[in-house]
Amino acid sequence: MINQCGNSYLGKASYLCFMKKTGLLALFLCLCGLAFAQTQTGKASFYADKFEGQPTASGEKYRHSKLTAAHKSLPFGTKVRVTNLANNESVEVVINDRGPYVDGRIIDLSRSAAEKLGFINLGIADVKLDVVDAGDGKSKSQPVAIDNVAVDENEYYDFEISSIKPKGFGVQIGTYQELVNLLRLTENLKGSYKKKVTVQVKILNGVKFYSLIIGPFPNREKAESFHNEVKKKYSGSFIVDFGKL
Repeated sequence: MINQCGNSYLGKASYLCFMKKTGLLALFLCLCGLAFAQTQTGKASFYADKFEGQPTASGEKYRHSKLTAAHKSLPFGTKVRVTNLANNESVEVVINDRGPYVDGRIIDLSRSAAEKLGFINLGIADVKLDVVDAGDGKSKSQPVAIDNVAVDENEYYDFEISSIKPKGFGVQIGTYQELVNLLRLTENLKGSYKKKVTVQVKILNGVKFYSLIIGPFPNREKAESFHNEVKKKYSGSFIVDFGKL
C-alpha cells in the first residue's frame, strides 16, 4: 500500500538519563515486555484513493467507506479510538493492515476515518490512540498476551541507566510518552550519529513524558552545528541549555 504522502508499506538505548532512580524498577518491568501500551501518540496519515479495492495485509480488501486502519504491531481486529489532537474529534477504527513505515507515524487511516477527524486537506495529523477492544488477533502469526495487552512483536534492548546532571548544551529531538517509541528512536539515532543520548523525564499533570536529547555538547556552537545537521529530518528539534533545565 502507499499512503497519501507516497510512502510504501503493506506488508541500545545505552545511555539514558533519569532524574530519579525510584522509577527504575517500573521502567525495567515495562521494558521486559515492551508491549504496546493502551495509549499511543504520534502522527496519522490516510490511504491514497488508488488503493480502493486492493487487498490489505489481513487479506481484507481496502474500502474508503469502512472505518479501518493500518498499524505496525496491533493484532488484526483490534478496535482503536483515534483522536485528532488539533480539534478533539474522535473515530473508532479496526486494524486490518500493516504500516505506516514512516518515522513518527503511528497509524494510517481509511479516507472515511480521516474525514471524520477533519484532516483530509492537511494529509497528516497529530493523534492519540486508545485501544478499545483487543480484537480476535486473527492473523498468520498469533499475538502473545502480556498483561492483558495483545502484541505480535518482541523486542530486546541492551542499555545502561545512570542518573546524571548534564552540563553544556543538547539538541532535543522530541518528547514521547511511549517508552517503546523512545527506545527505537534512540537506537536509530545512536547508530546514525554516534552521539550520546540523554533522556529528561518530565511530569505534566501527573503524566510522565520523556524528552530525547542528543548531547551533551561542550558549547552552543557544537550544538548548533549538530542541529543544522538534523533539523531537516527532525523539524521540531531545538537547542537546549542543560544549565537552565
